Amino acid sequence: MQIIIRKGDLTNEKCDLLVVNAFKGQEKFGGATGAVDHALGGLISSIVKEEKFSCKLGETLLVRPSGFFAKRVLLVGLGKEKRFDIEVVREVSAISYKTANKIGMKKVVSILHGAGHGGLNPKECGRAIVEGVRLASYTFETYKKERTKPAVVEFNVVSNDLRDVKAALVGAELGELSFSGTVLARDLINTPAGHMQPAELVKVAQRIVKESKSKIKMKLMDETALKKIGAGGVLGISQGSDHPPVMVHLRYAPRSSKKKIVLVGKAITFDSGGLSLKPAEAMYTMKCDMAGAAAVLGVFSILAKLQPRVTVEGIFAACENLPSGKAIRPGDVVKTLNGKTIEVLHTDAEGRVTLADSLAYAVQQRPDAIIDLATLTGACVVALGEEISGVMSNNRKLITKVLDASKTAGEKMWELPLERAYKKEIKSEVADYKNIAGKYGGALTAGLLLQEFVDDVPWVHIDIAGPAFAERQINAYTGKGGTGAGVRTLIELLRSY
Repeated sequence: MQIIIRKGDLTNEKCDLLVVNAFKGQEKFGGATGAVDHALGGLISSIVKEEKFSCKLGETLLVRPSGFFAKRVLLVGLGKEKRFDIEVVREVSAISYKTANKIGMKKVVSILHGAGHGGLNPKECGRAIVEGVRLASYTFETYKKERTKPAVVEFNVVSNDLRDVKAALVGAELGELSFSGTVLARDLINTPAGHMQPAELVKVAQRIVKESKSKIKMKLMDETALKKIGAGGVLGISQGSDHPPVMVHLRYAPRSSKKKIVLVGKAITFDSGGLSLKPAEAMYTMKCDMAGAAAVLGVFSILAKLQPRVTVEGIFAACENLPSGKAIRPGDVVKTLNGKTIEVLHTDAEGRVTLADSLAYAVQQRPDAIIDLATLTGACVVALGEEISGVMSNNRKLITKVLDASKTAGEKMWELPLERAYKKEIKSEVADYKNIAGKYGGALTAGLLLQEFVDDVPWVHIDIAGPAFAERQINAYTGKGGTGAGVRTLIELLRSY
């Protein structure tokens, strides 16, 4: 599908479907919607009144005009004007595409949603429209014999203001990059674990390096190298699998860089729970336990084109968590890369153990900030639900930047505390720490354990256990399966430096 943003007049655009919009409670249409309604002799207004169409957010009304350039006109509700923001632009753009595709429209012409409303500028609107349309069009059909063919071939975004068009085009370029990175992460997460083992993640990283044309460098540490650097957490968790663990270190370093940001991703390519075996139904989606690493790879896949002004390093330790005669046992102790020891009381709390090594290695790179993403705890999902990531940090300024970036990106995040009083819950009698604590506050105690491996480096932990894998339709542009959670937030964060 081709997305085209250009100057034009919506009242004389020849197309299969023309998309306009209106706010809830709007008594009279204005702007481009009003112009189209006037060209149709008030047909839209008449049908809205007759059908008692309220223009709630996401509601659609399909009109079939006669003797008009557009075969059909779609009115999309924007909801209440006081609640209008950039996320509404993404939503209604996605809804416009999905409606067009469902009824078999080939050429779509849409209004430039959001330009001039609610303080939004055409640049961010252009980005949001592209993200909404592209992400809504995503399907994962790699393993299907019969694949669906989308109806929409051309999606035009039209405005009669040339300045708005130029600004929207700039935003659209960023939207395309954001989509590309998010979709790579979605594809990796959706790929069955039998086809996405640690070695396969390495191949993806190598492809990204090659496509960057030397702008991204990579260091690969195999099992022997991990033993040499003392990454006992990764080695311990991985020992039940026949597939050896690896640690990947990616680096993007522009000449003008004055800051270094390290992105760390949890990369358990399949999590059975190990000897603390999960129930069968709890394993159905455990191919997604590498979603943190998928997000890191998604970001790195577009860095050469995004060209942020900071050095960005990406680190993930990939392995499987499986039961076998070799698997780590409850009660075993591992010595991590920075010398601290962890008593592994529950082998299904493995992510924090492998992340301990990854974070300690990240500290060795002397960064200005570390951001880790992990499908870490079910407790976070209990606290915040399936759509919101939990965020913890040791630095007020950094977490504010991350939360601001998430709001712009349209990814829901909520700050959780690193409560000092709970630190005693992760103390072990036989090691420095234990990998599980008491019955309550599991997301917080997991965060407190991770904090022990970042020293004093400004750090943010993002628990994406809820939104990383959608078991139901989340919104108009996020269907079932891997979501690519975190990619758009990280892109926005890196652009802020």
